[in-house]
Amino acid sequence: MTPETEIVTTIFKDLSFKPEEIQLLVCSFEKLHLPKNSLLLEADQQVYDQYFVAEGCLRTYYIAPDGKEHTVQFAIADWWISDYTAFFNSSKALMHIECIQEATLYKISKNDMESLYQAMPRLESYFRKKMERAFASFQKRIIANLSQSATERYLNFIHTYPNIEQNVKNYHIASYLGITTQSLSRIRKELVQA
Repeated sequence: MTPETEIVTTIFKDLSFKPEEIQLLVCSFEKLHLPKNSLLLEADQQVYDQYFVAEGCLRTYYIAPDGKEHTVQFAIADWWISDYTAFFNSSKALMHIECIQEATLYKISKNDMESLYQAMPRLESYFRKKMERAFASFQKRIIANLSQSATERYLNFIHTYPNIEQNVKNYHIASYLGITTQSLSRIRKELVQA
């Protein structure tokens, strides 16, 4: 598989492109390899890029003024990640992005994305649909956090991320669910006994 084909088949599985479009895509994306425990982004950095996860797992988290970490998102293969508040508003990051498994990413800048939209208008529709699904997912998560029990949120988590639990630290999962690690242990124990 050539690098050109790899980018297209990895990121744009459902689309086909002309050779000149493939070349534009190749010039717009940069492939990155990140080791486990590295930081892709830190709070207060300017955010110019978003990232497609080809392999691995990352998490986006916010550190509150009291020092407590709040995990906002996990990103696994075939997901996009960035500090989108900063990315879309051309501002500084509010969150950190940590590589919790060795990862392969494809990076694209906001400017390159806009150029691709001009050159290939169907990409704007493709990305709009992805963002719509992501926005709907975030709204569902907010509603779940407001209305579901911790056990229900945990069950939703393992349904959404079926292969992630063994590779993520318990405090990351607890932080994502908005509970303590002790509560997470209790929930798991109750589910095993049920």
